[in-house]
Amino acid sequence: MIRHIVLIRFQPELSGESIAALFAELHQIEGKVVGLLSIVSGKSESPEQMERGYMHGFVVDFTDWTALQAYQDHPEHQVLGAKLTAAATGGKDGILCFDLFIPA
Repeated sequence: MIRHIVLIRFQPELSGESIAALFAELHQIEGKVVGLLSIVSGKSESPEQMERGYMHGFVVDFTDWTALQAYQDHPEHQVLGAKLTAAATGGKDGILCFDLFIPA
């Protein structure tokens, strides 16, 4: 399994409603990409408070690297990716992606 982890530093003026709408749009891709297992999104609630400004994020689980690539190539992901980049502090500099292989 591949766990795709995305952390975002949204621009401070972005409302909670706008962030919720972006995450709702993210969830619309569920069921449209073969091998996409689940999506979880939201705001950090960590008691450690070590987010360093990355207060929102999401995790997408895929069966394999091929499924992750299909997600990245999907037109809806491309559109949402552009919106997330525009909403992040510093554009792509405000987004951190990490892909973790999880052996079966």
